[in-house]
Order: sequence, then structure tokens, then C-alpha cells
Amino acid sequence: MELTINIPALLFPAISLIMLAYTNRFLALASLVRSLKSKYEDGDKNAALHKQIENLRYRLKLIKNMQAFGVLSFASCLFCMFFIYLEWNTVAEILFALSLIFFMISLIISLIEIQISTKALELELSSLEELDNPSIVSRFKKKFDKD
Repeated sequence: MELTINIPALLFPAISLIMLAYTNRFLALASLVRSLKSKYEDGDKNAALHKQIENLRYRLKLIKNMQAFGVLSFASCLFCMFFIYLEWNTVAEILFALSLIFFMISLIISLIEIQISTKALELELSSLEELDNPSIVSRFKKKFDKD
């Protein structure tokens, strides 16, 4: 297969859209951090709040890494196109492969962050529910604890 300038150009919209999604996630998380900070400063310093802060710190690191690998993917794609223009096909192919790898790593980190985010939301919801109406997670825990 011959690598033409059109092939790496196909990644541009995908990378741009995923970076926009990552930025939106970051902004939502930043808002949540500010909200928790004001709660903490108002004197609400319970253990659950500390766990939420710890969870948010980890998620912020994941989002930073997602964005970094997305940028690396975008840059590799740009350099790939530049080397296709210079007709250095071997370098261009290596850069295109790197671009795909960086994009895949970014998506895998995103999946991990989504899982952690969902788990945090499930824990938050389960703390709001009444004891006689347990969450799905609680039901599974009870089922496995009985066995």
C-alpha cells in the first residue's frame, strides 16, 4: 500500500473531535474541582470528600495524558504529511504508524477514565439511595458476600 497525503489527512477530523471531547471533559472536571474546593473551605471535611478529591486528582492526570497523546498523534500526523511531501516515504510511514499508536493509547486512557468516572458516579448515587433500595453495585456486592 502506498501512503499518500490523503491517508494521514483522514485522521485530522477524528483527532480534532476527540481533542474537543477531552477538553470538554477537562472543563467539566475543573468545575467539579472548584465546587469541591468551596465545599472543603466551608468546613465539609469528611472522608468521602477526601476520596472524591483523590479520585479527581487521578482523573485529571488521566485527562492530561489523554490530551498529550492526542497532541502527539496530531503532530505525528502533520510530520507524516510533511515527509510525504518531501517524498521520504519510509519516515512518513513510521510517523503515520506512530500517529495511529498515539491515537490508540489516547483512546485507551480515555476508556480507563470513563470507567473511573462511572464508578465514582455510581458510588455517589449509592450514597444518595435509601438502604432498602440498593444500587446495582451494592446488589452485586451483597450477592457475592452471601456466597
